[in-house]
Amino acid sequence: MLVRDAQPKDIPSILMLYNQAVRDTTAAWTTQEETLDARLTWYENRMKQGLPVIVAVDGEDQVTGFASYGPFRSKEGYRHTAEHTVYVNPAIQRQGIGRTLMTRLIDIAEANGIHVLVGGVDGENSASIALHETLGFEVSGRLPQTGTKYGRWLDLVFLTKVLKSAAPLEHFE
Repeated sequence: MLVRDAQPKDIPSILMLYNQAVRDTTAAWTTQEETLDARLTWYENRMKQGLPVIVAVDGEDQVTGFASYGPFRSKEGYRHTAEHTVYVNPAIQRQGIGRTLMTRLIDIAEANGIHVLVGGVDGENSASIALHETLGFEVSGRLPQTGTKYGRWLDLVFLTKVLKSAAPLEHFE
């Protein structure tokens, strides 16, 4: 497995992984699948903002998973905090792909001066919560029945990791 920066040619595979999660899981709290144009716009916006989009690929350069991060909230006080996402092909989950993507994303975040990474996970997704915890994330809060999908209420669990490199604090009014 190789982890590399995503390229425009990877967007259809990224879209497929994301839309599969929309259709079949509670990883994405929506029932609206994205279009190729929307996912291309997402990718282009990330690139313009200098935000990472990385993919794991197999020996034939087929995308097996992807990860990214973006702003946690829009106010300037949150500028050193990012919220991440990671999706892995369900046929090959639990083979270290998610861990490898997350480890690389953490390294990128540290290099870019991100101080805290935040993950928002469905409270019933014990595998994702456990993965985050093994990578040093802590459960920082549970928001009960915050979302709904498939006719049931879902808890949102926030997991956070304070990174080694902290950007210097600036004063702002």
